Amino acid sequence: MEASCLRQAWLRHGGELFGWLRHSLGDRSQAEDLLQEVYLKAHLQGLAFCSIAQPRAWLFHVARNALVDLGRRRPSFVELPEELPAPEDEPGDTVAGLADCLPRALIELPETDRAAIELCDLAGMSQADYAVRQGLSLPGAKSRVQRARARLRAYLVTNCQIRFDAQGRVCCFTPRRSR
Repeated sequence: MEASCLRQAWLRHGGELFGWLRHSLGDRSQAEDLLQEVYLKAHLQGLAFCSIAQPRAWLFHVARNALVDLGRRRPSFVELPEELPAPEDEPGDTVAGLADCLPRALIELPETDRAAIELCDLAGMSQADYAVRQGLSLPGAKSRVQRARARLRAYLVTNCQIRFDAQGRVCCFTPRRSR
């Protein structure tokens, strides 16, 4: 009984299903592969397939899902131009040059900001240890470090005239002259 209802549905709708898959994919061999997947899923239903009220709709639904799954498995490729333009400066060079601006910026920050940055960012102290050392709660210490970073960034953008590229990385700056 199982074989007869599946066979009957397949004879009625298999050709139409194959045509739709071939049209959707534009590739006969891929359409055949997906058609085989749909048949296998129908076969695995066993006797339950015979109780499906609309076997054509079920087959097309399974085929659509298989088509979507195939699209997810395919890697997406982007054509790159043969020659990529060389960047004006290597990001590492810019950041290394920016390090010259950092000591002066730290000196001009308020003491609490300077301590937070020096201990957590430059010395590698964890924010939890910083919180204990300063007598703060962990959320309070995290907030203090975030505010200090924001003030340092604002200072560097203003006083070193930092500019960012489209990806948000430092692309260039003008060092501030010493007084």
